Amino acid sequence: MLTKKLYDTDSYLRDFSAKVLRCDPLRSTEKHPEGAAFAVVLDQTAFFPEGGGQTSDTGNIGSASVLDVQEVNGEIVHYTDSDLEIGSLVRGVLNWQERFRKMQNHTGEHLVSGIVHTQFGYDNVGFHLGTDGVTVDFSGVLSDAELRFVEYIANRVVGLNVPVTVSYPSPEECAVLDYRSKLELTENIRIVTIDGWDCCACCAPHVSQTGAVGGVKILSSESWKGGIRIRMLCGMDALDDYQKRCENTARISAMLSAPQLETADAVERLMQNLQHTREEAAALKHALLDLRIASLTPTEGNLVLFDDLLDNNSLRNLANAGIKLCSGICAVFSGNDTDGYRYIIGSSTVPLRAWSKEFNSALNGRGGGSDQMIQGTVLADAAKIQLFFK
Repeated sequence: MLTKKLYDTDSYLRDFSAKVLRCDPLRSTEKHPEGAAFAVVLDQTAFFPEGGGQTSDTGNIGSASVLDVQEVNGEIVHYTDSDLEIGSLVRGVLNWQERFRKMQNHTGEHLVSGIVHTQFGYDNVGFHLGTDGVTVDFSGVLSDAELRFVEYIANRVVGLNVPVTVSYPSPEECAVLDYRSKLELTENIRIVTIDGWDCCACCAPHVSQTGAVGGVKILSSESWKGGIRIRMLCGMDALDDYQKRCENTARISAMLSAPQLETADAVERLMQNLQHTREEAAALKHALLDLRIASLTPTEGNLVLFDDLLDNNSLRNLANAGIKLCSGICAVFSGNDTDGYRYIIGSSTVPLRAWSKEFNSALNGRGGGSDQMIQGTVLADAAKIQLFFK
């Protein structure tokens, strides 16, 4: 007996009664969602199974939580965390807020895809609706201005509150019907129509009027397999996203002491100032390096230097300069006694690759390199480092 799909004819059905036909314990080798222990089949259900790019509904059947729903050979399988008595009558309750948000997003996606198809001739070649939002892939490229146009028209249609209807046309009717579909369908074709704006084969629940979509927002776009992928949200999900963006903008506004609608200009000025600061810092480090090198004097034996202001590249240049002024090893360290030191060590007379084992062992260090130069870190304090080189 195939499960009757109540969601096909009434997408607003929030709870229902059904008879438990099967309740099979899940084997550990079976693929199932985390926490699921049983596969339950009912004689009818309002739970939409995963399909058509949309994740499944969740909710409860009796005292059991429904964690996932899949269609298997015409049966709707509910994956639950506890068992149900076979033959018993149970009440199923959907997580309605989750379902309704998906309906808003899915109808909004149909509206956007219909407008793109009509205005630009591109097909919807990919769709995903999950907890992380909506992505839609189109077969052609749309500019930012064109996407703004699509979004504007979609929201105008939301405001018009046009009907959204579901039908099952006969094969003869389908043969002459102009509808969108990613699959070659031949029978039991379910058509979702947004009056005057879109006609598309779809198995998912939808809102009954475009006004219930609540609003359409295209968030971003990127190139995708010769076309474009957009990310969008509708209704309550779009409102939640907008609230988060407002909160972030308010925080940035406060930190920059700038009006919220002028934060981008303020960030641009900040970035320009930061670039100037970086350039000044680089010039100062170069001047400091020149001074440090100029202060070095020829030394018999080893030369050990400590510097906390120079970056890695400048430390390497300092080490290269020191190598020419000593007959042994030039070791440059940067850091502190608490957190340890980074080192760059060079020599033209001592093979450092083999010597580094003794050095790292004595000073709790890690690192390596070539016979001419090694680098790494040590956890010894400055006094112990200086003692080692004496």
